[in-house]
Amino acid sequence: MTKLVMVECVSMFRMRYVVEVEDDIDHALDEIVCNDKIKEFSQEYMGEYPFSHREISKEEYLREFDKDNDYIKSWTEEKKLEFINKINSNKS
Repeated sequence: MTKLVMVECVSMFRMRYVVEVEDDIDHALDEIVCNDKIKEFSQEYMGEYPFSHREISKEEYLREFDKDNDYIKSWTEEKKLEFINKINSNKS
C-alpha cells in the first residue's frame, strides 16, 4: 500500500553585498535589510534542507495544491495528481 508524504524544505543561498560606509561598519547590515536598492555582489546555492515530513491523504494533497498553487487550481484533479513524485523504495 502506498502513502503520500508531504516533505517541506528550505532552500538556502549565500548572498554577498559590498557596501561603502563612512564610519560604523554595522550600518552596512541595516542597509542590506532595509534598502531594496542594494545591488547583489554574488550568490551561491547552498542546498535544500528538509525540516518536516508527514503523511497526507489525497484530499489533503488536493487542498494544499489549490492553496499553494492558486493560479492553477482550476486544473483537473488528474492534472494536479501528476505533481506527485513516485519512487520505488524496493530497488535491488
